[in-house]
Amino acid sequence: MNAVRALFTRGFARRALVATTLCLLAGAAVAQAYPARQITFVNSFPPGGPSDLIARSVAEVLQKRFKQPVVVDNKPGAAGNIGTTQVARSAPDGYTVLIGIDTTFTVNPHIYKGMPFKPAEFKPLMVMASSGLLVGAHPATGFKTLADLINAGKTRGVTFSSAGSGSPGHLAAELFHDATGMKITHVPYKGNTPAVTAILSGEVNGGVLATPGLLPHVKAGKVTALAVTSRQRSALAPDVPTVAEAGFKGLEQEVLYIAMVPAATPDAVVQTLQQAFAEALAQPDVRQRLANLDLFYEGLTGADAARRLADLSQRYGRVIQATGMKVE
Repeated sequence: MNAVRALFTRGFARRALVATTLCLLAGAAVAQAYPARQITFVNSFPPGGPSDLIARSVAEVLQKRFKQPVVVDNKPGAAGNIGTTQVARSAPDGYTVLIGIDTTFTVNPHIYKGMPFKPAEFKPLMVMASSGLLVGAHPATGFKTLADLINAGKTRGVTFSSAGSGSPGHLAAELFHDATGMKITHVPYKGNTPAVTAILSGEVNGGVLATPGLLPHVKAGKVTALAVTSRQRSALAPDVPTVAEAGFKGLEQEVLYIAMVPAATPDAVVQTLQQAFAEALAQPDVRQRLANLDLFYEGLTGADAARRLADLSQRYGRVIQATGMKVE
């Protein structure tokens, strides 16, 4: 009996070794064969924005590297949920890659009653870049510093515009309220441009919006820049202090520009894409395009990327729950 058991054990071990070897060889074969056809970047936001610029810049480099077409397909809507759902339902083979921003994963699950996908259905390919926001106010308010804005919010209340419910600007308003106790009336608009226009016209007191959209009006004297929400000063507005430098460390907020793939995508394919993305984002002309939009290179992959997104989701979830922020 012992001899039979030993024979069976050795046979099982051999079969397990063969199976493991075949899996490794299959993974290697996938990596060597990939990509054999067109890769599609599904951008979950409209053309012309920062995520679109990153997607097209990376696609241009990857197309030359892989000798295969790399196309960008914009699928905006529902704060990124529409394009993300399309990728969630795609084959996990590396031929469909999601390009977007972190809020689809760090904010949407907390504010939408029903999500068409689960964040666990994805794995981060890379946190490519980040950008802060600019806190701006209409000159008629008389606000010269971030402290002026916050003090006014505590005493009489202020109005903030944003690019829409659930947008980074909306989240910023809730973060400001939660961290300082200031009273803010959030006024959502359909996009960043009308949100900026609302500040220019004096329809609202101010807002926390994308730096490139507000900066020309700051330079023209039509908007007063109070602070940036990034960890470091903006290269586009080096004279504007960070919120930490202005005395309000808890108000940091950055938008992360991310690439994601379905969770079941083979590791060998993920690694091939990560290396290609890193090389693309290291190109001097690509770095300059990022800098022109006030984007900072991040390059986080694997556990580092997952941890960054998880930390943000926890932070935003706490604020959203405390303020009752919801998308109507």
